[in-house]
Amino acid sequence: MLSIKHLTKIYSGNKKAVDDISLDIQSGEFIAFIGTSGSGKTTALRMINRMIEATEGQIEIDGKDVRSMNPVELRRNIGYVIQQIGLMPHMTIKENIVLVPKLLKWTKEEKDKRAKELIKLVDLPESFLERYPAELSGGQQQRIGVVRALAAEQDIILMDEPFGALDPITRDTLQDLVKTLQRKLGKTFIFVTHDMDEAIKLADKICIMSEGKVVQFDTPDNILRHPANDFVRDFIGQNRLIQDRPNDKTVEGVMIKPITIQADATLNDAVHIMRQKRVDTIFVVDSNNHLLGFLDIEDINQGIRGHKSLRDTMQQHIYTVQIDSKLQDSVRTILKRNVRNV
Repeated sequence: MLSIKHLTKIYSGNKKAVDDISLDIQSGEFIAFIGTSGSGKTTALRMINRMIEATEGQIEIDGKDVRSMNPVELRRNIGYVIQQIGLMPHMTIKENIVLVPKLLKWTKEEKDKRAKELIKLVDLPESFLERYPAELSGGQQQRIGVVRALAAEQDIILMDEPFGALDPITRDTLQDLVKTLQRKLGKTFIFVTHDMDEAIKLADKICIMSEGKVVQFDTPDNILRHPANDFVRDFIGQNRLIQDRPNDKTVEGVMIKPITIQADATLNDAVHIMRQKRVDTIFVVDSNNHLLGFLDIEDINQGIRGHKSLRDTMQQHIYTVQIDSKLQDSVRTILKRNVRNV
């Protein structure tokens, strides 16, 4: 468990960037820090690995105060992913991935094995290990940045707005990847973002900050139902608030016409339509317009790499709700199952 107790950071001029925050983060949780610019979210994150030293208060990892640890050793044992990625341009992808294991004196065999394991986790070919960062796309580089943070089997991963500079489709794909990795590996992820939709999609709990203070720390569902005050209500946005939607409103009232593609089309056709319509998911139908399945950009990438047809690539398991279902009940189901389309 990671415990933050009365944490404060004061800069010159007596400005409190972080003001007496306290919260407990359980092992294996995905936590999102969110707030307006200057709210203290990034400062709070960087105090966890002592890239910024706290003025007051303490941070404990499994009961041990981080101030009692060597800061360099502490950082080697906490993964860190940033927007700028920070891959070393003169090193191969393999050398970048195993940078921390190398510092921890892992053997060559251990490093090689770990690099191969991690490149598979993010669905990139093993041949990429011998390439250099400049030979990869921005999205591929960010995938390497994510797995590099996992290379030494760190239990805590810090992520500071890692996807802010990416295009919407790539960002959505990487969000899915990070959530899948977090669930599969059971690591504790602490994620800074300014995007409420991203926080709701990824996090088990969201920490909303303003002027250095924690305004609300709770599950996405509870925050959407019970915003702590007007600031949280305004920050979330009226369109997201579950409690403000009439209890008798049905799914039919919010349905939108989906973007579709015929099952005999190609994956490249799907990419073209998705880019044109600016969507991250496309629904596959037959000649009678009956729904067969759907594709997201990650499915398409895997299908193209595997030389598969659109029909063989599409996901066929679709969550459904009745057209006259209560909207509140359907939203609850969507949040519980962590799906984007029903």
